[in-house]
Amino acid sequence: MNKVVIIGGGAAGMMAAVFAARNGKKVTLIEQNEKLGKKLFITGKGRCNFTNACDIEDLFQSVVTNPKFLYSSFYSFSNDNVMDFFNEIGLPYKIERGNRVFPVSDHSSDVIKVLEKEMKKYGVEILLNTKVSSLIIKNNICKGVNIKSGEAICSDSVIVATGGISYPRTGACGDGYKFAKAAGHSIIETKPSLVPFELSDSCCKELMGISLKNVSATIYADGKKIYSDFGEMLFTHFGVSGPIIIKASAYIHKYLEKKLTLSLDLKPALDEKQLDDRIIKDFNLFINKQLKNGLDKLLLRGLIPVIIDKSGLDGDKKINEITKEERHKLLSTIKNVPFEITGLRGWDEAIITKGGIKVKEIDPGTMESKFTSGLYFAGEVLDLDALTGGFNLQIAWSTGYLAGVNC
Repeated sequence: MNKVVIIGGGAAGMMAAVFAARNGKKVTLIEQNEKLGKKLFITGKGRCNFTNACDIEDLFQSVVTNPKFLYSSFYSFSNDNVMDFFNEIGLPYKIERGNRVFPVSDHSSDVIKVLEKEMKKYGVEILLNTKVSSLIIKNNICKGVNIKSGEAICSDSVIVATGGISYPRTGACGDGYKFAKAAGHSIIETKPSLVPFELSDSCCKELMGISLKNVSATIYADGKKIYSDFGEMLFTHFGVSGPIIIKASAYIHKYLEKKLTLSLDLKPALDEKQLDDRIIKDFNLFINKQLKNGLDKLLLRGLIPVIIDKSGLDGDKKINEITKEERHKLLSTIKNVPFEITGLRGWDEAIITKGGIKVKEIDPGTMESKFTSGLYFAGEVLDLDALTGGFNLQIAWSTGYLAGVNC
């Protein structure tokens, strides 16, 4: 019986273990943590958005880096296959807004439990609190792994599914890159992605905690528009976060050396004429009030001082004294609230890793190294990343499956 060693007990590693074992392989899964799926456990705020129920074309469009490499992976084990797989092994699911798929229980622990149960069913040996120190490679053939205790575990093939560097508190430390380099592979520079933005604006502390539900965000690099989206976001003590901001972070890494600005349209459903009519209506209602006390129907209370300041207006001025020109300044600011982006947050807040093992050096049909036979890679350790919404876990499941059935 062929023996397989899998390094990493996350999403990709567990999926690879299940399918390698189902194919009759003797599987040993090695995990450095005290339990499996530590990052999976915190995914989707503990609810685990484990895939997306979109069309296959949208699946590819949601992959930011190297989508073409995933052709075999996604068609071999699609999002529909993932949903069917989990349903079959005892995890009922539900589909929510944006086609995001969650366990009916809303507990990520249930995803881990059914995978553990399936691995045990097929006799997967699970070694916890065990750290691999190096691969055993002879004549360009991977023959197993050495573990920190000094023991060698021999095998016919090895799957590296160690993840990236995001959320280091879950044990992510980049060991997979070290193993890949030792086998002759190139590593594309790793960066934190799907992460909040830092802003230079001092008003962030004033705005901290304010959540905006229907807002349009546009990002410019040296004045050129590079990204735009509509949805939810929130202000933090350091800048901005929330769905549309996190999504935007996947696209702006290559522009970080340029001057980056964020523009918010607080009333995207209204054109300038409609918004002007609305402001005039509110001004007529609060005609004898100060400007700072006459915008409550139009804007969230916490936003008002910042919008007035960015408009260059005097908040103490009576509304009946506001000129048409000043009203238009207010309107322009509401439709285009400017902020300067100074950078992205770090690894502790990054959902995924951008960069990793160069995919041109991996066989996309099997996940096997083109340099070392018997050596396979799966999941976040590869230079693959996608948007939020279950797409990154889909990459883990699909590449893990492909490595598992081919090892």
